[in-house]
Amino acid sequence: MKLITYKNGNKFRLGVIATDGSVFDFSEVGLEFYDMSDFVINRSENDLKKLKELSLKSGGLSYEKLEKCAAIITPRQDIICLGLNYMAHAAESYKYKNKEFDGKREEAVYFSKRVNEAVGDGGRIDPHSNLTSKLDYEVELGVIIGKDAKNVSQKDAKEYIFGYTIINDISARDIQNRHKQWYFGKSLDTSTPMGPYIVTADELDSSNLDIKSFVNGELRQSSNTSLMIFDESFVIAELSAGMSLKAGTIISMGTPSGVGMGFEPPKFLKAGDEVVCEIEGIGTLRNYIC
Repeated sequence: MKLITYKNGNKFRLGVIATDGSVFDFSEVGLEFYDMSDFVINRSENDLKKLKELSLKSGGLSYEKLEKCAAIITPRQDIICLGLNYMAHAAESYKYKNKEFDGKREEAVYFSKRVNEAVGDGGRIDPHSNLTSKLDYEVELGVIIGKDAKNVSQKDAKEYIFGYTIINDISARDIQNRHKQWYFGKSLDTSTPMGPYIVTADELDSSNLDIKSFVNGELRQSSNTSLMIFDESFVIAELSAGMSLKAGTIISMGTPSGVGMGFEPPKFLKAGDEVVCEIEGIGTLRNYIC
């Protein structure tokens, strides 16, 4: 299923996208949750069954006319992110920092990203021009944990995934480099577009998906999730061996090469730019720098 958060007047609503592309509100089958995180954490199998049946109907709200919000507007915890999880991106990152890359990635790199409010499809990204002149884009596969995970094996890890979405890990490179770590430079307000919706794990094989980004129509990133160095099963197993991954946790799986800092000269974002992120089987996330 495809599950969406949208705005109706001043209220945030949850919906399921039907086979005809229209949207039915959860209330159509008597479901009311505070937000998508609440649904992910507290849903029942019967709730999922009701929504699945609802998604087979037609004639709901027009998807195009909806004011779409981030898949999960306010994550309950910081997003867990992977750095340098595609070999080609690791190489371009080292090159940007004028460091020699030995071609080895033996351990996963983890960091966190503060998200006070994620940005939805069609939403605006603040360029923060008073703080940064090197704002960058990063298309990433977002993994949403569906039940508490502790000491999970790689073999069983997929059972703990509720669904997938697209994340654009907007990054201020100059702030990252100045502070010698990534937290502040990746946590500026509006720096986490996420959407356009969640695709439930039962309907998506994440192991071989084309992943792309475009800036003003120019293809910048083009890769495949099969090229991730560490996949989500590895990540869930490794992290859950030492820390509990609560239901609703979001993991952003890293970006392929082609980010702005990888070009000569670099191609950083500026006011007026349109950024489009695409992942096969999920959809398109479009945002504007303004």
